[in-house]
Amino acid sequence: MDQFLNSMSDPATPISLSDYLQGLDQETVSRMSRPSSPEVMALMDQHIMSLLGHLPPQEFDVTITTNRENLGRLLATALMSGYFLRGAEQRLKMEQSLANSHEL
Repeated sequence: MDQFLNSMSDPATPISLSDYLQGLDQETVSRMSRPSSPEVMALMDQHIMSLLGHLPPQEFDVTITTNRENLGRLLATALMSGYFLRGAEQRLKMEQSLANSHEL
């Protein structure tokens, strides 16, 4: 990890996203992977189900088969959606905080 952090301080050394992610400690990755709220988690569930198609598991035994490329696209879509939702959630909290501060 120290070697990775030292290379980050040198702007002449290009760092790829893969290198960056591999340099993160397990606790940081775990914290980044958790949704910030139950509401965001529910929205992510709904979004992924809409991408895959949703049939009630009680009535259907659904198996989805895909290749690596399409799975990568699904992951990228989920990541971008999560990023967008996190930004929207932060903006909502900021606007609520500002509204509350004006009331004082």
